[in-house]
Amino acid sequence: MLGYEVIGVAALTQQIKELLESRPELRFLRVRGEITNARTYASGHWYFNLREGEATLRCVLFRSTAQWLTYLPNDGDEVIATGTISVYERDGVYQLYVDLLEPLGDGALRQQLEQLMRKLEREGLFDPARKRALPLLPRCIAVVTSPHGAVWHDIQTVLRRRYPFAQLILAPARVQGDGAVESLVAALEAVQRDGRAEVVIIARGGGSLEDLWCFNDERLARAVFACHIPVVSAIGHQTDWTICDYVADHRAPTPSAAAELVTPYDRATLLDWVSSLQMRLDELVRQRVQRSREQLGFLEQRLARAAPRHRMDNLRQRLDHSAQRLDRALAQRLAIERQRVSALARELELLSPLAPLVRGYLLAEDATSGKLVRSIRELAPRQRLRLHFQDGRAEATIDAIHGQGTGGNSDG
Repeated sequence: MLGYEVIGVAALTQQIKELLESRPELRFLRVRGEITNARTYASGHWYFNLREGEATLRCVLFRSTAQWLTYLPNDGDEVIATGTISVYERDGVYQLYVDLLEPLGDGALRQQLEQLMRKLEREGLFDPARKRALPLLPRCIAVVTSPHGAVWHDIQTVLRRRYPFAQLILAPARVQGDGAVESLVAALEAVQRDGRAEVVIIARGGGSLEDLWCFNDERLARAVFACHIPVVSAIGHQTDWTICDYVADHRAPTPSAAAELVTPYDRATLLDWVSSLQMRLDELVRQRVQRSREQLGFLEQRLARAAPRHRMDNLRQRLDHSAQRLDRALAQRLAIERQRVSALARELELLSPLAPLVRGYLLAEDATSGKLVRSIRELAPRQRLRLHFQDGRAEATIDAIHGQGTGGNSDG
């Protein structure tokens, strides 16, 4: 046919895309519908449809956006998807490029909660291994709660009754509505800066899921996780559970139960404990005094034995014993020497030249020189001799000399 311009498929698709993207009312749309055929790929991108009645809208949620969302597509959920309409050129279809996905209704809130819980659990915020023990006897307890509700009054009442020894600090915060999350995080940070509290209680009374929703916020969960003080969560009633309960070091079913949890020993128990400690202390003191007395007695005995008077007595006794031993030794030595002298005397008598005189012999010596005359050959006529007898001596002159075996005078 003449008069009509021929256009290619790619060009036509591009024109339609530009037309849609140029319409302001098709940008940042908020579309309500039910999710169907939701699926994800290894790339991390999500693809799903929004359906209302017979109408269907194709949707794309890229990984760069999905990683920041607390809720991800789930078949059957009714949601509001915020995004921009454009054309996918390869298939020639228009689709919604999603920037935000919000579930609707109470069920949607629970689905959103489950999504966030799975995310935080994967990151280790619920890990039991990181949860810390509570102080045994806390000296200071901080409470993050509203100053106007019954919770603060209940906690004060329980602690006055059970454990009036601890200092109690109130960190006021909003626990519901706009700004509650920011207020709770700020109160928790203020307690840490203060530095006195050894344990902190985050508490609120019961309420609906919407009322307690601020305690399911990711910002508060991360603040509790980063807190360097052990945290006890007491949100709502016993059947109410929030993300704050899972992240905290300990969870109490009620605020009053939290006050009991942080004070495991009440006043009566502590008084009994102190009494038993006093008895043990008294017994230990008594034993210590007894041991000290025994040690003192032992030291007194050692001191008495080491006193100068006793030392002098010991030295005197040793001197007496030494003198006795010396006397005995001298007597024994004297007796031995006497015996030796006697033996020498007897030997001397036997060897003495005077001994033969007793038997009738005599000694002759030259009267002039005093030399002992042992042979007649040493004699000469008219030589004067000194003769020694047993009982005296006499002098004589040689008149004649007779040799042995001769009968005459050798003189002449």
